[in-house]
Amino acid sequence: MENKGKYYITTAIAYASGKPHIGNTYEIIMADAIARYKRMLGYDVYFQTGTDEHGQKIEEKAKAAGMTPKEFVDVQAAEIKRIFDLMNTSYDRFIRTTDDDHEAQVKKIFKKLYDQGDIYKSEYEGWYCTPCESFWTDSQLVDGKCPDCGREVHKEKEESYFFKLSKYQKILEKYIEEHDEFIQPESRKNEMINNFLKPGLQDLCVSRTSFKWGVPVDFDPKHVVYVWIDALSNYITGLGYDVDGNHGELYKKYWPADLHLIGKDIIRFHTLYWPIMLLALDVPLPKQVFGHPWMLVGEDKISKSRGNAIYADDLAKFFGVDAVRYYVLHEMPFAQDGTITWELMIERINSDLANVYGNLVNRTIAMTNKYFGGQLTRVFEETELDKEFKETILATPKIVEEKMAELRVGDAIEAIMELFRRCNKYIDETAPWTLAKNESDRVRLNTVLYNLLEGIRFGAVLMEPVMPETSRKVFEQLNTARRDYDSLLSFGNYECSKVTDKPEPLFGRLDPEKTMAEVHAYLDQPEEKVEHKPEIEFGDFDKVEMVVGKVLECKKHPDADKILVFNVDFGYEQRQILSGVAEFYKPEELVGRKVIAVLNLKSRKIRGLESNGMLLSAVKEKDGKEELELVSSDMEIGSIVC
Repeated sequence: MENKGKYYITTAIAYASGKPHIGNTYEIIMADAIARYKRMLGYDVYFQTGTDEHGQKIEEKAKAAGMTPKEFVDVQAAEIKRIFDLMNTSYDRFIRTTDDDHEAQVKKIFKKLYDQGDIYKSEYEGWYCTPCESFWTDSQLVDGKCPDCGREVHKEKEESYFFKLSKYQKILEKYIEEHDEFIQPESRKNEMINNFLKPGLQDLCVSRTSFKWGVPVDFDPKHVVYVWIDALSNYITGLGYDVDGNHGELYKKYWPADLHLIGKDIIRFHTLYWPIMLLALDVPLPKQVFGHPWMLVGEDKISKSRGNAIYADDLAKFFGVDAVRYYVLHEMPFAQDGTITWELMIERINSDLANVYGNLVNRTIAMTNKYFGGQLTRVFEETELDKEFKETILATPKIVEEKMAELRVGDAIEAIMELFRRCNKYIDETAPWTLAKNESDRVRLNTVLYNLLEGIRFGAVLMEPVMPETSRKVFEQLNTARRDYDSLLSFGNYECSKVTDKPEPLFGRLDPEKTMAEVHAYLDQPEEKVEHKPEIEFGDFDKVEMVVGKVLECKKHPDADKILVFNVDFGYEQRQILSGVAEFYKPEELVGRKVIAVLNLKSRKIRGLESNGMLLSAVKEKDGKEELELVSSDMEIGSIVC
């Protein structure tokens, strides 16, 4: 196999806030199919994926879970990696933004951009969406909510560092104009030009002070590097990029990336912010950014809060890994959103994998065993029908290559399925069972079955990037060693080996009603029991002094945006208590409210102000975000809670 050069492919790194659903997992499966296909063609492939592990949302989720942020992301990253491994993805590196080598370079990147005047300090005030970690202006909001996810936003004002995007706008515009392939599909390119570049780019907020879980800015440690520089730079830090020029061998070999495969919702970050960052660092730009569409459940976006999330491991439990890979790759159009439901999965498995592919392999091997004891000879008697059949088979690799070059993976798969359908039609046209009745047709029967086995081998080689385990099973049943792409350059490379004498169906046909009943029974199982904290003795609880008080005064902390300063009357004394609830309440809303406080908690200073107690609050998740409510009481102030 001729070495066709290097090929570096990446996915967006998954946000480590929870288990990825099938819409998230689709991307790694697609990237894997492309990587496997490129390797098969003879490319030296490097494939990187990983997790984005910093930010305010993770800091808050970790707190709610009673964990440190690092403990929390360790759990989440392990779960994401488990799902990716389950789906048989062949990545070369799973990078985490908490990796030491990555964090070290993020600090240096930020410092370099600051030193050369591309980053400056100012103050930001705007609408902030915590789940998306994005700031928005009044005009960008949609019905007063985040334009990306539709959730509530809140006003935030803080000191920040900003990246001068406008400085590089003209250079980027020229690059996009001269490189038609840079942003794909074309609709995404037009969106970036018309909605963002033409109106003019605003300088980008690249640091935060309102949370601590992030890479600290070395020269201004109250700031942490914001997600754009931290997360996006993984594509070069994962290869060993070094700001000082001491680059690792992987970076020297594989950068620039050949393909950043990402979801359409983050195309702006990858085609505007990221290229400008690279221009500022004097680093070559990636060759292509492809913003793939979304996988929907029916007509709805997949959302855990809506309760319609479908997970890859659940699908694999019922249908197998390869069937899941096949479905999501086949059903995702090039530029429009795809659809998945349990019912559609069953339908597609029955129609394509069981009826067309599996049945073809099973009956062809069965006939080879029945009529020739499992082994054919290279003695042929061909007709015009055979020539037309061969032409169809030989044309398929070229069609697949053209579609894969355009990243039309679903169309490439459909071309392979057409090969299998042509094989099934060829069986009907030649009727091997009729030929078997006459000894004089024996050579003709041998020819027909050989053509079928060779056609199946072609299809299995081409389908290997999509369903690697299924192709392996087909090769084993054919008993062929010719599994390489070069063997598809001509028809007739099947060795006439003895096929398996006990062919096993690749995919069994599913009973839709029975299968859905099993799915519902599985999904409707009660969730695992919530883990509680260790038991305590009554005496431990009795040590806690909880008292009802009334809020006399409430104001914002002068040096901490998330903290409110309370003056609470407990009847026999007044106390100053600080609480991090500014995100959920306006100070004036709380004056006069009765609250419950722990009074015998050791006092502590928070940003220079002393807090003498703790207010009780309850936390819950609603519509994908966390809500907090202070615990109220109608009891008289001074009442003891026990």
